[in-house]
Amino acid sequence: MPEKNGNGVTEINEAAEALLKQSSEDLARALEDSVAEINLEAVGTVVSIGYGVARVRGLAGVESEELVLFEGNVPGMVLDFQEEEADVILLGESDELEAGSEVNRTGSVITVPVGDDLIGRIVDPVGQPLDNKGPLRISQRLPVEREAPGIMDRAPVTEPLQTGLKVVDDMIPVGRGQRELIVGDRQTGKTAIAVDTIINQRDGDVISIYCAIGKRGPAVAGVIDDLRAHGALDSSIVIATTADQVPGLQFLAPYAATSVGEYFMEKGRDVLIVYDDLTCHARAYREICLLMRRPPGREAYPGDIFYIHSRLLERSTHLKEDLGGGSLTALPIIETEAQNISGYIPTNLISITDGQIYLSPDLFRKGVLPAIDVGRSVSRVGGKTQLQAYRGVVGDLKLAYSQFEELERFARFGTRLDEESRRTLNRGRRVREALKQPQYHPIPVPEQIAVLLAVNEGLLDKVSLEEFRSAEKRIRDRVRRESGGLWEQIQSNQELTEDSRQTLVSIADTAIR
Repeated sequence: MPEKNGNGVTEINEAAEALLKQSSEDLARALEDSVAEINLEAVGTVVSIGYGVARVRGLAGVESEELVLFEGNVPGMVLDFQEEEADVILLGESDELEAGSEVNRTGSVITVPVGDDLIGRIVDPVGQPLDNKGPLRISQRLPVEREAPGIMDRAPVTEPLQTGLKVVDDMIPVGRGQRELIVGDRQTGKTAIAVDTIINQRDGDVISIYCAIGKRGPAVAGVIDDLRAHGALDSSIVIATTADQVPGLQFLAPYAATSVGEYFMEKGRDVLIVYDDLTCHARAYREICLLMRRPPGREAYPGDIFYIHSRLLERSTHLKEDLGGGSLTALPIIETEAQNISGYIPTNLISITDGQIYLSPDLFRKGVLPAIDVGRSVSRVGGKTQLQAYRGVVGDLKLAYSQFEELERFARFGTRLDEESRRTLNRGRRVREALKQPQYHPIPVPEQIAVLLAVNEGLLDKVSLEEFRSAEKRIRDRVRRESGGLWEQIQSNQELTEDSRQTLVSIADTAIR
């Protein structure tokens, strides 16, 4: 036997260690690839199936919110886990599915197609076209559930989003990147305010997204027809689910719509998104929870509902300039019962959002449209974004109008009023007439300013309420024709000078004579 010196043994040991290390790395890579391949091809079996939900066994390594495919390519999303089973919400019709049906993993989360080709289209929450215009030519997709931008990625809300509604733009202004709740009982005009706001963006730089959640089919079709008739559909995106669809699609709709909006926001664009409405969204989630037999003590009321809505609305913001400077403005709609805004769902959303526009059924019945109760409505950040011209005209109009409403209620008792109180009532009734506005007729900012200025200056005090609408129209027509450079001055957010103010007063005075 030849002798082996110490150096030879060291070399052999080093070579063996290197070979072992290399083999371990190769083995680890092979195992990793094998595990990934096994997971992606994992097959499960339906244990039980109900309306819109299924319980599945055997999906090795399946993850929360992962997309799975049932027989017939019916999509589903994993939402909950049991000890050896997973609960899946279905995103399509399940008539052909039964216990024992096969289900496959995809290895990816639920995504939605995004891109410019969506503008002008009507789709469902998973991106399937509903408008008979052919397939979408889009290659990029984003996850439906995304993390909200961090605090350091956000910028202050500084630019207004004009709704075209005098009462909103004057007294409850909305800024780009704000979350403003629209709340009220059934049939008080909540959707009408949202639709008018979308119509007002048709000639601007804002992309509008209308998200219908669990609405009746004819109601959704009516909104789409309104947007098309007033030229707003070509600059909008409609993501629609109806009440007869499975609850999983209704639950997914607002998150999918937000991901579509975030795509444009991250490109530096300004986006308006309307959720119509989150009451139906909460009901769809509760239905899912009950079908999955979650413990009744936590079946969504109220903690889970707060969580699903807060993680949705926190995604609306105004990004910093170095991230593109885009914004996502949210107008969530919520339905109350018997004017009860202290219910848990309205209370949750009021605490999450930056203000609320409250619609009164009493005003609606009196024909005061839009039926916005100014005293109970608030915009916590929008006032800082309001155009300079409004600040010089509106001033304390909201407070004065609220005082008028209180005085009007007091006057119903037949109490004798002094001359000052009668003047206040006379002026207040004309302010209320000035704030009335028919649907589908958004008004440009300079025309709003001229009408409010005429009311403030008392030019319309002697005009009867029956003739008020005609006098307002004459003022608006004359301002449109004769304001000249004032129009651009107001629109460009310049302060209304005394000369400009007097010019508008003169135009209004001439118009009503």
